[in-house]
Amino acid sequence: MSSLLEKFVSKTEFESYQDFHENFKIIIPENFNFAYDVVDKYAEEHPDKKALVWCDDQQDEIIFTFKDLKRYSNKAANFFLKCGIKKGDTVMLTLKSRYEFWFCILGLHKIGAITIPATHMLKSKDIVYRLDKANIKMIVCISEDGVPKEFEDAEKECKNEIVKAIVGDKREGWIDFREEIEKISDDFKEKRDDFKIVNEDVSLVYFSSGTTGLPKMIEHDYTYPLGHIITAKYWQNVIEDGIHYTVADTGWAKAMWGQIYGQWIAGSAVFVYDYDRFDARNMLEKASKHGVTTFCAPPTIYRFLIKEDLSKYDFSTLKYAVTAGEPLNPEVYNKFYEFTGLKLMEGFGQTECVVCIANFPWMKPRPGSMGKPSPGYDIQLIDKSGKICDVGEEGEIVIKTSENIPVGLFNGYYLDPEKTKEVWYGDYYHTGDTAWMDEDGYLWFVGRTDDMIKSSGYRIGPFEVESAVISHPSVLECAITGYPDKVRGQVVKATIVLTPEYSPSPELIKDIQNHVKKVTAPYKYPRIIEFVEELPKTISGKIRRVEIRSKDQK
Repeated sequence: MSSLLEKFVSKTEFESYQDFHENFKIIIPENFNFAYDVVDKYAEEHPDKKALVWCDDQQDEIIFTFKDLKRYSNKAANFFLKCGIKKGDTVMLTLKSRYEFWFCILGLHKIGAITIPATHMLKSKDIVYRLDKANIKMIVCISEDGVPKEFEDAEKECKNEIVKAIVGDKREGWIDFREEIEKISDDFKEKRDDFKIVNEDVSLVYFSSGTTGLPKMIEHDYTYPLGHIITAKYWQNVIEDGIHYTVADTGWAKAMWGQIYGQWIAGSAVFVYDYDRFDARNMLEKASKHGVTTFCAPPTIYRFLIKEDLSKYDFSTLKYAVTAGEPLNPEVYNKFYEFTGLKLMEGFGQTECVVCIANFPWMKPRPGSMGKPSPGYDIQLIDKSGKICDVGEEGEIVIKTSENIPVGLFNGYYLDPEKTKEVWYGDYYHTGDTAWMDEDGYLWFVGRTDDMIKSSGYRIGPFEVESAVISHPSVLECAITGYPDKVRGQVVKATIVLTPEYSPSPELIKDIQNHVKKVTAPYKYPRIIEFVEELPKTISGKIRRVEIRSKDQK
């Protein structure tokens, strides 16, 4: 066994979910540092072990071993030191899926600096907010998509002196990262002790997607990668010397879930496809060509995949597929199973934690259910008064932390104790998501607590209605919200994006309403339907129901 997994867990194999839940424990070494204790350790013991399989739309393909990553992360560490970056300094990486991201994050881990990944879709006003809020000292970004110009415009409005490095075409006022990284030394011997990095130090800060307000800064320490052992080994079910593919660019926390930490600890390489724009056919071709063994994507991606002729692609290497990021509609589950024979194993978590509820390998998945709690995560459902909910009763998902803070749960919101207190109080971290539990302990997502609809005394969760609406052949995307009503308080409204084959009409509205009445409880049907060209979304692609509600209340 060439993985390092055994070093960090109580045991690796389990006979059942109960065995796993009761007996799995993560062993946290003193002063753990993923870059040294995982990447450099592999480089020392298994230097030619495959770590990163990278490709793009220009037919470029590169395979990096752990020996390569040790060398380039040493170079990156020396580069950041040369740029004046010290332990505790914040560095923003806007690198999409360029392989330089992995050099940078590992290099920053080695010197104790704080990595702040960011999407390339940010505009200057978003960047100004982030530069000021996190006191950014340096940025490294791609040269394409107008990203450098957005940073330059933002810089004019900031007081900070910011070092700027670019990956790609040269640009005046920017350091050429690729040129510098090739020139600089890869000698980094015995420097670890110089930085005195401890487990509690901040290693990573992600800005939230801002579905309900301004983005918050989610802070993780150096033990966070160990929490993703559960994500990778026991939910994604990655294979020793396999190739795992999680669809996400590095601006999103999902990249940490599926493109680095847990996968490498468990001995799997990661696959990265740095595409210019999403195309389901290209994705299928690249994944099948490179022999992906395990796969993770949000339901939206699966919706596109099942519209393709999957018989044209070679899935012989694919052993396991999971989904998270938004609720899974049973329609998607059933069609993917029909095409591939693989049962999608849903999971639930947030940027604030690792996978904390999931369908694990020993469990029979129930389409639409998130699964059961991860070991170490004391998950409870509580009602408005703080009482623990009965079976079948809806309540907020909370994580009890009075006796144990699970590995992988965030430390709080960076530099913002007040915001932290708003969600972490009374011995619980409050997720803001609502669910119910069935008699067998499976949890079923209902919706964001803020998104719940109260109509004529009924509490209606948007997800169930969205699933019913989406199962109509005319519907590509849908958002369910509450619309103000003098008699009922609120009525259910569906904001719908149609597939290209359909056009809005009163007849179609009636047909969709009748369809929903047959699929779910009739009182949940949308009394109001609005057809739109696109739904309002955050830059991470999550639907902003709050924007629809605000518009409807004017």
